[in-house]
Amino acid sequence: MDLIDSHCHLEKFHLRGEVDAVLARAAEAGVSRVITVGTSLDDWALYHKLACKHPGRVYWTAGLHPCSVDEGWRDQVAALSTFFTNDPSPVALGEIGLDNFHLPKYPDEAAELKKHQANAFRAQLDLALQFDMPIVVHSRNAFDETMAILEEKQFPGERVVFHCFAEGADEMRRLNAYGGRGSFTGVVTYKKADNVREALFVQGAEKAMVETDAPYLAPDPHRGKECEPAFVRFTAERSAALLGLSLEDFAAQATRNTEAFFGLV
Repeated sequence: MDLIDSHCHLEKFHLRGEVDAVLARAAEAGVSRVITVGTSLDDWALYHKLACKHPGRVYWTAGLHPCSVDEGWRDQVAALSTFFTNDPSPVALGEIGLDNFHLPKYPDEAAELKKHQANAFRAQLDLALQFDMPIVVHSRNAFDETMAILEEKQFPGERVVFHCFAEGADEMRRLNAYGGRGSFTGVVTYKKADNVREALFVQGAEKAMVETDAPYLAPDPHRGKECEPAFVRFTAERSAALLGLSLEDFAAQATRNTEAFFGLV
């Protein structure tokens, strides 16, 4: 069995000198490759360095996460463009999008930040088109607004993945109709996440991708603990069972899908 953790964040493990150990545990669990996802200027160079150090095992992306957006977002987006000439280059632009969960409590401040997030998202969609990159979308409590901007920019749906898909069946139908896909985390194993399991069932295995979002969202039976790439196996096991597939067949399909979406070699 060969799985890919299609979305994790290795910065915390790097700061503790644990990346080698984390990758070794992942390999033991059948997770041979990971994609470490950039969120701001603070981690883009680090993730390029990790991809250089672990060729064929660690891939990377660069993007300005909506929770990293502030009034100075234009400077970060301008800097972002320089990272796509690196070798190895990022495999996607992301994670980018909208977040209505972590907003200031005062309405005027929240409205201003939402405006910055939307404009930063649009600017990064333009960059993704310029560099011919797929995008990794973060959308929290903002599905309709995120889809509206994608449609406004006419961004190719087949190059869109909503990471940590946490919406329901109707939203998945809309995303799939647009040409995009959702990727699933350990949330699919949580007792009260029926809506997410319904969305997984609607999408099926044909577009399936799995991820940890490590160090967050550890799946059952490790919920509440720090997550790491090895744990994507638990998400794959539950996803396979929900879709009536063997773990080996689901893993093979998810791996093919991830390789094709990100252009992995």
